[in-house]
Amino acid sequence: QVQLVESGGGLVQAGDSLKLSCTASGRSVSFYGMGWFRQGPGKEREFVAAIDWSGGATTYADSMKGRFTISRSNAKSTVYLQMNSLKPEDTAHYFCAAGSRYFSLPGYRENEYGAWGQGTQVTVSS
Repeated sequence: QVQLVESGGGLVQAGDSLKLSCTASGRSVSFYGMGWFRQGPGKEREFVAAIDWSGGATTYADSMKGRFTISRSNAKSTVYLQMNSLKPEDTAHYFCAAGSRYFSLPGYRENEYGAWGQGTQVTVSS
């Protein structure tokens, strides 16, 4: 069983940057893709970005391309989400998730992920 713990959220102003971290413990996630999702107030959870097991392949939701960057350090069992040029509409609870399949790049479907963290809150003020 893998446990995922997100950190790095907070209250920032529009235009600021923030870097989220997600650290895994228990079962190793080194051979699994990882993803970030978010859920804004009154909204359904939506896909943000994903990265394959090696860090060599990534995919993003269209609205995040160019502003968000996902990366990982398997040595630290940690996945990151660098968020730049934040907007008030980026306000959400951000979750990381571990993919269910070895050596794959998971996508936007939640059923591609087998473990989830509790999330970290990001609030962007205008």
